Order: sequence, then structure tokens, then C-alpha cells
Amino acid sequence: MRRLVSIATVLVLVLTLGLTGCASEAPAAAAEPTPAQSTEQAAAPAEKPLKVVLLINGTLGDKSFFDSADNGMKMIKEQFGAETKTIEMSYDETKWEPTLLDVSEQDWDVIILGTWQMTENLQKVAVEYPDKKYIIFDTAVDYSAGDFSNVYSIEYKQNEGSYLAGALAARVTNSTLPLADNKKTIGFLGGMDIPVINDFLVGYIQGAKLIDKDIKVAVSYVGNFSDSAKGKEMALAQYNAGADIGFNVAGQAGLGQLDAAKEKKKYAIGVDSDQALLFKDKDPEKADLICTSVLKRVDMSLVRAIKLHKEGTLPYGKSEQLGLKEECIGLALNEYYEKIVPQEFRTEIEGLTQKIMNGEIAVDTALGMDNDKLNEIRNSVKP
Repeated sequence: MRRLVSIATVLVLVLTLGLTGCASEAPAAAAEPTPAQSTEQAAAPAEKPLKVVLLINGTLGDKSFFDSADNGMKMIKEQFGAETKTIEMSYDETKWEPTLLDVSEQDWDVIILGTWQMTENLQKVAVEYPDKKYIIFDTAVDYSAGDFSNVYSIEYKQNEGSYLAGALAARVTNSTLPLADNKKTIGFLGGMDIPVINDFLVGYIQGAKLIDKDIKVAVSYVGNFSDSAKGKEMALAQYNAGADIGFNVAGQAGLGQLDAAKEKKKYAIGVDSDQALLFKDKDPEKADLICTSVLKRVDMSLVRAIKLHKEGTLPYGKSEQLGLKEECIGLALNEYYEKIVPQEFRTEIEGLTQKIMNGEIAVDTALGMDNDKLNEIRNSVKP
């Protein structure tokens, strides 16, 4: 019996030690991943690229406003790795709302469009697609007219840039520069007689009158933003009437003003994009006449908006005004500016820029201005 008990005890100990060994080894084996498991754990899911579409209610090639917006899309693609597309809807207004509806049905994360002509269309569509995000530039939706919490509006302080252009134009016409005369008349060519264009005009006049209270400003409106032939005709009339420098704010129609400057050998101021650099290689004779351009950096404002969108801080449901401080408005300080404009004028313009930015100079705006006041300003400088 004693031998049987000893054998039984040994068997129990062997079994116990065996089970304990298996239990202690099992977790160690499970804790060490296989090469395949390591690869799966290391591979994080790829972030889906942001999809952004731009609708142009016109065509590219204006070398100013719409081209600047398209450049913004290129910058967005490069900086954020976004999937982007620009759709030219042409100047046929019947295509605008259907195209906006069509892209709203698709899987775009952000839909960008611009100008006051698209405001009504966006207000119709945005409420039908509350889960879509829209950015409209150079205008604002009427936030009191509905729930537009999915719309961010960008407006610009173009009057700040045109104030500087007006001061420069007044200096040029009163100077001894080769193409200046002594008639103290400058030109302004607008696309349409609308608030945003008149905001340029009001700032331009105010800046010019700072330099010369007796300055005259020849003002013409093309009636659209596409007819460059008509723009040229109007600009030629201004040059023939005594203007030695003209400022175009008319999109593609404004290219006619640059053609007129070349034909009459007079100075010009570009708009939205750096128009001198755009013509540097294709038409250097024209570029040599463009003293500067009032930069309305639609491209920079769109990049800024998408950056804030990605950060989750873009104030949808609101409108913002961007100007000199935000680097969305300014003058083109390029090689032509340095070559044509004397250093003393450039120093003065730099000083005026700082005064606007720090609030020492308040620039008038046509946005919200009544017609009587606007007409009073225009008539005060009528040739």
C-alpha cells in the first residue's frame, strides 16, 4: 500500500507540474506577434483626401479674378493633397443653377463658387443640401433669409487696395514720368455699376484726392465682365480725353484697357492678379506699361478657408471681410513697379499701407452706401 501511495503521489506531482508549465508558457507564446500581424498593426488606415470643386460662372483666361480662384485650387491641391476640380460654367446664366445642383448631388466635401451673380442660386440650393459645405467669395449670402449654417462667405476690402492705387495714379499724373502729362486726369474702367466694383472706385477716388484734391477721374462701365473690345473702346476714350493712367476693374473686359494702354503708350494699373507678370513673356511691351496691380488674392483667401475647414474652425454660417491685414488685398510690388515708380512714391505708398493696417486711415466703402452719396463722390471728380 505504501508503494502504491508513493506512485500515486509522484503521478499527481508530474501532472501538476506539466499543467503549470503549459499555463505559464501559453501567454508568452500569444504575446509575440507574427511578422504578418506586425505589418497589419503598423499600417494605419490612409486618410481620405479632401474633395474640393470650384464653379466658375464664366471662363478662365481673364488673367485676373477667375484665374486667381483657379490658382487657389492648384495651391489647395499642392498644400493639402486635396482632390480638386474647376468647372467653367461659361457666361450662360441658364447653366449656373443646374450645375450647382449637379455637383451638390455628388461626393464633393466643399463646393466653392463666387460673385454676386451666384448668390441667389446658392441660397436656393444650400438649404436643400444642409449636409454639404459651401464657400462663396466676393459676396455674401443673406443669412437672415434662411438657414445658411453650411455656407461661409468671403468678402474683400478691395477699397483698401484701390486707395493705394488711387494715390499712386495721382502721383503719376502729377509727375515728370515719360508718359505722364499735365492734365491731372486718371481713368477708371469698371465691369458693371454694382457695389463691389464701386467699392474699388470709392477707394480709388479717396486715395487720389489725398494726393491732389483737384484730381479728375474719368469713370466708365463696360456693362459686363467679358467684352474686352468694348473695354478697349472705353479706355481709349479716357486716354484720348487726357487720362495718362487707367485702372481696370472689369475681369476679362478689363484686358481691353491694357490693350488701349499699349496702343496709346499710356500707363495702366491691373487688377486681381499681377497682370504685368502675366504679360511679361507674351507681351513685354504691354507689361512695361503696367505700374502695378491691385491684388485681390482670391487664391490666398480660398487656401485660408480650406486650411480652417480642415482644422474645423472655418466659421460656416458667417461672412468675413479680408483685406491688407490678412494679405488678401495689396499692390503688386514687382520689377515693373520698381522700374516705373520712383522710390519716393514707393516709400509713400508703403507708409499709407501701414496707416490703413493700423487704423490711422479709414477707407470709405461703397458697400452699403446709398446712391446719392455714391453719385456725389463720382461727381466730385468728374472731368
